[in-house]
Amino acid sequence: MILGAGLVFAGTAHVSFARAEFQAQVPSWVPLDVDVVVVASGIVEIVLGATLVVLPRFRVPLGWIAAAFFLAVFPGNISQFMTGTDAFGLTSDTARGVRLVFQPLLMLWALWSCGSLGALRARREQTVHASSEAP
Repeated sequence: MILGAGLVFAGTAHVSFARAEFQAQVPSWVPLDVDVVVVASGIVEIVLGATLVVLPRFRVPLGWIAAAFFLAVFPGNISQFMTGTDAFGLTSDTARGVRLVFQPLLMLWALWSCGSLGALRARREQTVHASSEAP
């Protein structure tokens, strides 16, 4: 629920009050208009977050989708660090570097909080158990 609410909040920020901050993070090599990228990623976040809240029975696959989304936007964080772009109060290389560390943790949190890692582990155990019983 917290992940879903956070995604809805972040998505709302993308399309409204923090739009310029998010635009500053779009790498220059992305071949689309920065506003299109920010609005589209915001819509994806809102839909993903709302789905996590409203349809919890789909949380395991949604955990994988959220982690993939966080991975997909990671180049923007790397670009912000490499170009020294100030956004979201990250005004030093140290602050931008610390943020880079937290993005993989955010991916892991999505997988853990949605039970995606546990489901993968259970599936592997089931496969191992089934193969050990085969004649």
